[in-house]
Amino acid sequence: MSSIVVLLVEDESMVLIDVEHSLVDAGFEVVSATKGAEAIRAFNDDPERIEALVTDIRLGEGPTGWEVARHTRSVNPNLPVIYVSGDGADEWPSLGVPNSIMITKPFVMPQIINGLSNLLNEGGPTSS
Repeated sequence: MSSIVVLLVEDESMVLIDVEHSLVDAGFEVVSATKGAEAIRAFNDDPERIEALVTDIRLGEGPTGWEVARHTRSVNPNLPVIYVSGDGADEWPSLGVPNSIMITKPFVMPQIINGLSNLLNEGGPTSS
């Protein structure tokens, strides 16, 4: 059985490493990016390979996490999306894609793992 491939987008290297290790430990395969443009390129390289997206909102220069999610959803309308942000939760209802999850920083890793599991099993949108 192959692992589910998650595109992880986070501009803070320590957070990226922590989340990546937790996802791998939970059995996921991870494709990591630190910028929105890098994430879009990674997705475009093989869109059928990416089965879920976990993205920060504020990614420095270039596309935001909102834009990365809209791009990936334009290709795969059912792609599970989890947003992780310290200050973007109030914008989620208007800028987030439908049937996504918003997890606010600081967070604990099980929130991301459980969120992915819920979305992959066709769970509905929630805010943590």
